[in-house]
Amino acid sequence: MSSEADPRQEYAALLRAVAARVELEQGFGIESWRLPLPPLPSARPPSPEATPRPAEPQAVGKRQAATGSEQSAAGSRQPAGGSRQPAAPRPPVSASAPPKAPEPQAALDIATGANVDLFQAKDYDIQFPEGLTKQGQLDHFAKAIAGCTLCPLHAKRTQVVFGVGNPDAELMFVGEAPGQDEDEQGEPFVGRAGQLLNKIITAMGYKRADVYIGNVNKCRPPDNRAPLPDEMDRCRPFLLRQIDIVRPKVICLLGATAVRGLLQSKDSISSIRGRFLRWRGILVMPTFHPAYLLRNPGEKRTVWEDVQKVRDLLRGKLTV
Repeated sequence: MSSEADPRQEYAALLRAVAARVELEQGFGIESWRLPLPPLPSARPPSPEATPRPAEPQAVGKRQAATGSEQSAAGSRQPAGGSRQPAAPRPPVSASAPPKAPEPQAALDIATGANVDLFQAKDYDIQFPEGLTKQGQLDHFAKAIAGCTLCPLHAKRTQVVFGVGNPDAELMFVGEAPGQDEDEQGEPFVGRAGQLLNKIITAMGYKRADVYIGNVNKCRPPDNRAPLPDEMDRCRPFLLRQIDIVRPKVICLLGATAVRGLLQSKDSISSIRGRFLRWRGILVMPTFHPAYLLRNPGEKRTVWEDVQKVRDLLRGKLTV
């Protein structure tokens, strides 16, 4: 019995893999995936002599100049009988499985920083009643900081934007700060960037209600600017307490400000995105912010590659 795999099954597996990937990318908002239809297979493929290869326009002169020498060299290789020997058959291309994306490197441990436990200081000493569920703890926490005045951002906010989602979520998204829509509605990521984030979550196979979403800062900076370092430091203990309550398996940091605010890292987002980091026992995946993707739609595919790693890790298909 031949040990070779059935090419029809291999081809069918490839088609299913491509169809699934296209469907997910369309759900994510990538519309650049276009594949030409393959030519129908003929009953008998034409021989190389019968189908000359067309010359490339930019190299016509070089090909014409080399034609005579190629023909003479070919003539010298003709056997004595005058007939050309058939070319050696090419080895078959194995297509038993769709190409795998390269696995990320081992997660890099990140130092916890000096102010990891700042919430134990007086300004952050929030007492939680015993017996509360995780959702109860989050609700109590949100009420406790609703009147926060620890940084200047409180002066112009409409309300504190705490966070939203599943308190038992395996996956948590962290952005930088609320925008105008979020400040008005009291929920993170509800504007245009939030709509794109919803597409990302759906393309990963989740619903918005399955994950937890928060920000480094809970109050909107003026004119939607990035929060200042001191403002992030003041609000960071609140984010740390949220993470301690939810305790997700993976945190997806959206943008450079989220990376600086949580990890206190000065590395550029371009230099660290797409690689798992290990922070306080939690895996962290930095990637671009959805607002950046609205300005640079060509980077959607980059973010899609990053969140695929997160999805595969949570499904047990990837280890770091």
